[in-house]
Amino acid sequence: PHTITAAPTAMAAPLKISQSSGSLFQHANESYDVALISDDSVNPSIHGLHKHGLGNLGIQHWNLPTAALYEQAVQNNEAQIAHLGPLVTRTGRHTGRAAQDKYIVEDPDVKQHISWGEVNKPMSVSSFDWLARKVTAFLQNRKVYVMDCYAGADPKFRMKIRVITECAFHALFARVMFIRPSDEELKEHVPEFTVLHIPNMFANPSTDGTRTSTFITLSFGQRLALIGGTFYAGEIKKTIFSAMNFYLPLRGVLTMHSSANVGKDGRTAIFFGLSGTGKTTLSADPERELIGDDEHGWSDEGVFNIEAGCYAKVINLNPKAEPDIYQTTNMFGTLLENVIMNPVTRRLDLSDDSITENTRAAYPLNFIANFRREPTSAHASNIIMLCCDAFGVLPPISLLTPEQAQYYFLLGYTAKVAGTEQGVTKPTATFSACFGLPFMPLRPTVYASLLKEKLLRHRTRVWLLNTGWTGGPPGVGHRMSIQHTRALLHGALDGDLDKAATVVHPIFNLAIPTECKNVPSEALIPENSWADKAAYEKTALELAGLCKNAFRKYEELVDPSVKAGGPK
Repeated sequence: PHTITAAPTAMAAPLKISQSSGSLFQHANESYDVALISDDSVNPSIHGLHKHGLGNLGIQHWNLPTAALYEQAVQNNEAQIAHLGPLVTRTGRHTGRAAQDKYIVEDPDVKQHISWGEVNKPMSVSSFDWLARKVTAFLQNRKVYVMDCYAGADPKFRMKIRVITECAFHALFARVMFIRPSDEELKEHVPEFTVLHIPNMFANPSTDGTRTSTFITLSFGQRLALIGGTFYAGEIKKTIFSAMNFYLPLRGVLTMHSSANVGKDGRTAIFFGLSGTGKTTLSADPERELIGDDEHGWSDEGVFNIEAGCYAKVINLNPKAEPDIYQTTNMFGTLLENVIMNPVTRRLDLSDDSITENTRAAYPLNFIANFRREPTSAHASNIIMLCCDAFGVLPPISLLTPEQAQYYFLLGYTAKVAGTEQGVTKPTATFSACFGLPFMPLRPTVYASLLKEKLLRHRTRVWLLNTGWTGGPPGVGHRMSIQHTRALLHGALDGDLDKAATVVHPIFNLAIPTECKNVPSEALIPENSWADKAAYEKTALELAGLCKNAFRKYEELVDPSVKAGGPK
């Protein structure tokens, strides 16, 4: 390996949130750092790891290409190569995000902005600093992998990020998910947010200020996150997203947990929706270019992807229903988590949920045939708010006013279906503000206000699209026809539904189009699909009551017209 001796460097104090951070720890003493950098490293930055307070490390692997990270992951026994080339790993005890173990540091210049509560739990500055010192000690004499990237495709709003990890698999995950700088840019890369990822390190709750041995802690003041005790790669992705959701709205950019695509006419559509609502499926349209599948920003310039990769659930993936995503599971460069593989043939079984139903594939966006090559797109012409209504009472599609758009954005409604989770015996309403509350550090009304401003400025049409049940709940009614759902979606995006007459739902106060090409008119009015009209009204009133109860926390924070946009 190359040996580089860095000059003594005095660490700067953590900077305020309006500034980028080069030095992330405060140290009293100057020190020398001897860096052992591997021969296959690609353009290590002049901003070395000693700037992060890391010293006495083993070999450093900087910005390795995909093939080299494959080799490292296999040599480290982190993963195996499956038939046709994807890299398969198991994440251990955590097969999903450890939401209860995520903390935000009470930095003096930050804490007044945070929406504190069950989602954004506080950690003291002293506890974070102590945990950070334990991380630096843990990494001594260990090899590390460094990946310098960007988050945000728009150069005006992109953030320079750095992921430092002890695992080659997770370095490759960062390379896949985020935007790669050019070779020249790598040399001068000074991170504005850094993730120290140490899955083999476990916290001690009695001394470290954590709930368990797992920790995901974000310091927006020091522009640093620590992740330990979990190998689930999605924690890295959502940590960066949480950081973007803090910094960019303070600059007037609406960050969105959404997918987005562009039609041949150049009109952009944004899709909001929680898990199970069809966000990934419906935004993957062969007639439209895919901007991204999960995280976007909407600035005064237009809409842009925050990432460069996709992170899709692949349990029971159907090659006919989702051929593009299915194809990625057979490609070199795709990373698979907890997918079962035959140990002899190395062939995958995407239907096997013996480890978890949350099997995942991470792959570059350019693995999708119709991905959009330009980094940004025009302002949104249409927004689709998706819900999977298992009560079976919402219309298949309805047009929202700007006030109703804010209401349903803050509500973030969908429903769990009986039998999908232990203890769920009937349809259960689920609410997640902004369709992604776990990743939103600011108050939900901050994002809702930005949404309102952009809707009014760009005259964006907003549609509530129900991909759930009709004719009754599961066991009585049936799931919405995917053909009808796609026809309604195309009618909204192509402008055909703008010409249709509407009727107002008597309980939910929603404007329902009365006709759509390739959809029977009687299917558009939800009550018509129920044999028992009295049961329909009772169930609709039940869901309306749940929505009103869930919205009460926002009633004093929004204009009265927003509250009036909800159910009667």
